[in-house]
Amino acid sequence: MKKILIANRGEIAVRIIRTAQKMGIETVAVYSNIDRDAPHVLMADQAVCLGDNPSSASYLDGEKIIKEAKRLGVDGIHPGYGFLSENAAFAKLVEDNGMIFIGPNQRAIVTMGSKLAAKEAVSKYNIPMVPGMDRAITDIKRAKEHALDIGFPILIKASAGGGGKGMRIVENSEEFEEQMDRAVSEALSAFGDGSVFIEKYITKPRHIEIQVLSDSHGNHLHLFERECSIQRRHQKVIEEAPSAVLSPELRAKMGKTATEVAKACDYVGAGTVEFLLDEHKNFYFLEMNTRLQVEHPVTEMITGIDLVEQQMLIAMGREIPFRQEDLNIDGHALELRIYAEDPEDNFAPNIGKLERFVPPSGEGVRLDSGYVEGMDIPIFYDPMIAKLIVHAKTRRAALKRLLEAIDEFELLGIKTTLPFGQFVATHPAFVSGDFDTGFVARYFTPKAKKKHLRNEAKLAVQLANYLLERNEKVLKVP
Repeated sequence: MKKILIANRGEIAVRIIRTAQKMGIETVAVYSNIDRDAPHVLMADQAVCLGDNPSSASYLDGEKIIKEAKRLGVDGIHPGYGFLSENAAFAKLVEDNGMIFIGPNQRAIVTMGSKLAAKEAVSKYNIPMVPGMDRAITDIKRAKEHALDIGFPILIKASAGGGGKGMRIVENSEEFEEQMDRAVSEALSAFGDGSVFIEKYITKPRHIEIQVLSDSHGNHLHLFERECSIQRRHQKVIEEAPSAVLSPELRAKMGKTATEVAKACDYVGAGTVEFLLDEHKNFYFLEMNTRLQVEHPVTEMITGIDLVEQQMLIAMGREIPFRQEDLNIDGHALELRIYAEDPEDNFAPNIGKLERFVPPSGEGVRLDSGYVEGMDIPIFYDPMIAKLIVHAKTRRAALKRLLEAIDEFELLGIKTTLPFGQFVATHPAFVSGDFDTGFVARYFTPKAKKKHLRNEAKLAVQLANYLLERNEKVLKVP
């Protein structure tokens, strides 16, 4: 490939362009009207305006993206994540027009895009799965019978879903019908498919995912795990690699299982296999994401491997240049997603202007961002501003580095998840490694928030007094 188009925006578009430049590949950026001065547009060799600000009129307009790609002589299209990244019809459209889709084949996208189809595909490999139904259902009476057989609490999940949509935890039979109605309605609204299924709800689960790489030569490797249990509304906010609770034996077992999931759908490219880990260290297959993950940098930090580069080389038909035994974990990495959200108001969006945006720097600190100071955070897209990633020799050292980086970050004009990151990184449960996906509900309570704010205010006063005393000494104020 000599020229690629990045069918995305923000930090992931910037991230892909950087690797393409390193590889000597020309880049084409696409943008909506509001993004015309965004960093990814200015960095690319060429840029094309797709249209108006809503995603449907710009970043989701696959036909227009293909048209512009052909006009500019593009060899391949990288979809990033979100938008068209897991759209099988778009992947087919790319290939039908003589270009390379930098991602998996259509079959893998379709199979793993449905949780039920994914379960069926991996069943021949004897992969552990959460007890539950193996088919979609909309009949409430029959669904309730299945729920009683499985035993409460149960989880209703949209078959075509993601991001927590169409998902309901049901504690008892009395509330089942109402929650079933809501799940079907939400799934239909979000995905155009009201199909749901039922699983046993695993209490106190950890969300562990395994990064896989597969090529067209039959090689399937794993690049260890990422711990993704710190979530709000079933969406991740803090990720780390490796997990604090996996033994080498369990890591190897989960890694092998992940590669078997990739084999089950003839996967080619970079993907992520997600698992639930219960309090007894039993793991269960959850789903596979057929794209690059938001949190891929923590894997890059502990392995030294550029996953975007590997994606592009695999798309060109190259064989993965290393083997499983060549891979080792080097240190520990943490990632904080910096969202334009107010953690004190249940993470409500807090859109506005980045009046001050001076990121931290130094050894072991990386920032992936698609914004610069003075830009507005638009209401049309995901509110993530940047990802703060740190790396150190140990988890303790990485936590210290993360806190230092948060303190150093100068970000004014909007409320963000930076204070939440500080709250998590200093909380005894997270520091000890004894946490699960219920962390936010259990610990980020109104009382805890107030205490954290008081501590922040006390530290601010102490810092102000220290600076005042220091300046008085320097200036010799009487």
